[in-house]
Amino acid sequence: MIRAIPVRHYGRWVSGVIALVLFGAIIYAFSQGNVRWQTVPEKLFDASILSGLWHTVLISVAAMLLGLVLGVAFAVMRLSKNPVTSTISWFYIWFFRGTPVYVQLLIWFNLALIFPVLNLGFYKDEMTQVMTPFLAALLGLGLNEGAYMAEIVRAGIQSVDEGQSEASHALGMTRTQTMRRVVLPQAMRVIVPPTGNEFINMLKTSSLVVAVQYADLLRAAQDIAATSFAVMEMFIVASIWYLALTSVFSVGQYYLERRFARGSLRSLPPTPFQRLRSNLNMFRRTEVAK
Repeated sequence: MIRAIPVRHYGRWVSGVIALVLFGAIIYAFSQGNVRWQTVPEKLFDASILSGLWHTVLISVAAMLLGLVLGVAFAVMRLSKNPVTSTISWFYIWFFRGTPVYVQLLIWFNLALIFPVLNLGFYKDEMTQVMTPFLAALLGLGLNEGAYMAEIVRAGIQSVDEGQSEASHALGMTRTQTMRRVVLPQAMRVIVPPTGNEFINMLKTSSLVVAVQYADLLRAAQDIAATSFAVMEMFIVASIWYLALTSVFSVGQYYLERRFARGSLRSLPPTPFQRLRSNLNMFRRTEVAK
């Protein structure tokens, strides 16, 4: 009989031990640092923090919806055979992807320096009254996100075989009907994963709206830190909430991707809960057999 001896991977054990030692050293350094850890749970559910948390979710969702609508529109324009609309779309993507979102926020917030009065004919008011912190944050984040979403949607549309469009046109569908009923539903499988990543990134990028005086989570943490002198403690509180938000929405992204993957996979991989249930059932069957 052949006696099989598994190969010993000593490097894995050594690297694992080194990683644990380094991780423990970081934890020990923070535990010995000048941090008032009791302040973290005290301020975690402070009314100002929860209000800032709500405003962070609100501006992130609103900016993402605006970016998604603009992304679909400019992606279709970019793929259009009309040279005017295609050029406009290219310029929009080039400009908003090429300038930092922080600069864009400052431009919108200080727009009154260029246009003191907003005059649309049917509406006239001071620009300082129109360009509120929320509107400046929405335009700065939403327009920037629209440029990235345009490229994501364009890639998704181009991933659909051209034969699908040709078959739709043969059935008498217009270009708009083909795009809405045939191409976009199939492109969602490619569009959804990077869109979820963009929204997770939006939750973190929204912290830049402190530049336009918007009362988000980071702004609330900074205000409390300015009065309590617990600067690092409040940054830790903000980090905990940002981690909680990204974790919750990451779970939603996972199940959304599963839904749109149904048309491309014959059998969907089990979810973490399904794998856990399967392992528990296997363990119970093993115990009964014993």
